[in-house]
Amino acid sequence: MYNSGVAGATANTLSGSRVFIYEVVGLGQPSVADQSNYPVRNSGSVFITVPYNRMNQEMQRIARLGGKILSIRPLNANNQQMQSGADSRPMTQMQAESVPAPTKAKTETDIPVNIYRPNNPYIGKCLHNEELVGEGGIGTVRHLIFDISGGDLRYLEGQSIGIIPPGVDKNGKPQKLRLYSIASTRHGDRVDDKTVSLCVRQLEYKHPETGEMVYGVCSTHLCNLEVGADVKITGPTGKEMLLPTDPDATAIMMATGTGIAPFRAYLWRMFKEAEKQANPDYQFKGLAWLIFGIPTSPNILYKQELEELQGQYPDNFRLTYAISREQKNAKGGRMYIQDRVAEHAAELWTLMQKEKTHTYICGLKGMEDGIDEALSAEAAKHGVDWKEYQRQMKRAGRWHVETY
Repeated sequence: MYNSGVAGATANTLSGSRVFIYEVVGLGQPSVADQSNYPVRNSGSVFITVPYNRMNQEMQRIARLGGKILSIRPLNANNQQMQSGADSRPMTQMQAESVPAPTKAKTETDIPVNIYRPNNPYIGKCLHNEELVGEGGIGTVRHLIFDISGGDLRYLEGQSIGIIPPGVDKNGKPQKLRLYSIASTRHGDRVDDKTVSLCVRQLEYKHPETGEMVYGVCSTHLCNLEVGADVKITGPTGKEMLLPTDPDATAIMMATGTGIAPFRAYLWRMFKEAEKQANPDYQFKGLAWLIFGIPTSPNILYKQELEELQGQYPDNFRLTYAISREQKNAKGGRMYIQDRVAEHAAELWTLMQKEKTHTYICGLKGMEDGIDEALSAEAAKHGVDWKEYQRQMKRAGRWHVETY
């Protein structure tokens, strides 16, 4: 892993990799900041550690943020001095632009991890906080957008960030971070590399002994966050749920509730027009199939946007709902996501035989057994042991699970 923040620069030891440090000035906040009555940051020099195979992408990101690169210098394995025998003169931006484009293959150095840690979190701003559950739905789920333009936090689709709520816990210690799957593409909802988005359900349940309602500390903090308020962010973390770089891949996505978050990021990257323009090297031509489990129709998160994409790309995006309190399964009971998987098991099994098919599961852990049962029955029809085939897919990096 590597850390592109100044504080973490000495922690970057990338054996066998070429690493450079960019000196950058002029990084600012999005224009919406002006409307939120907090000052625009035009900082002094910021130093960003960049692996060789991300140099062109990082220069594009800096340009979109309004920054100017003053110098680019190579680092040695200790990340403190210039490489032995290397030309010590900093490269100009023009020279840097002549560096060959990075390969498309994803390597460990392509994946940002723990740029910001709990002892030194990034302080972002809430730019947007919107209710996603429609009238008559169950609970509250919010779509939040945070400003990250004042630092060097970056992330990939399928990763998570940590949020540290304010205050102290019952032992008088500072609150610990909670992880949330990122709901936006690497460029953010505004496709300007200045924001990160979350999809957060407020946790609430009855105390088993007292019967009193208990509300989640961090989820309540986020759901009630006002525009302009500070938020402590750590991360990013996670390599399990990354989207394949192959534009011809098939992505089978099974989600319940806020497990939709990483899949929203995938779909926006695949199909949104602004994203296509921002990602000329990634033009999705494969198949994306989302099977989404929710209790009621008003609980279909991002419903309008999902159905618009389905209408625009019927040959590339398939959308299947499992609405438990409104639809019936084949046995007359409630329709859960595992029932939809059983219903389409033959087609799903056929897709899973292809080397370019990746299967993702995100949401409540309870759905895993039902999905396994449905696919096990289908695999058995072909004389295949499902558990062994699932292990093969995991070893091949084609089976991805993030449940809670």
